[in-house]
Amino acid sequence: MSKRLVDIDDELLEEASVVLGAATMKEAVNRSLESVVLAARRRRHGERLETMEGLDLDNPEIMAGAWR
Repeated sequence: MSKRLVDIDDELLEEASVVLGAATMKEAVNRSLESVVLAARRRRHGERLETMEGLDLDNPEIMAGAWR
């Protein structure tokens, strides 16, 4: 883990800490970053399901084996 010197909006940090249930500034920042990354992953997975890109879910032969 790296140490960083950053300016953080105190009010935003306080609000994020409450929303995330974080006890420390470090915890609030790390949970916030994690939340952003997980949200992006969920969006990407949703887009893949919507377009079926790279998935075999629309292949009847493969799906037939999944329901045995």
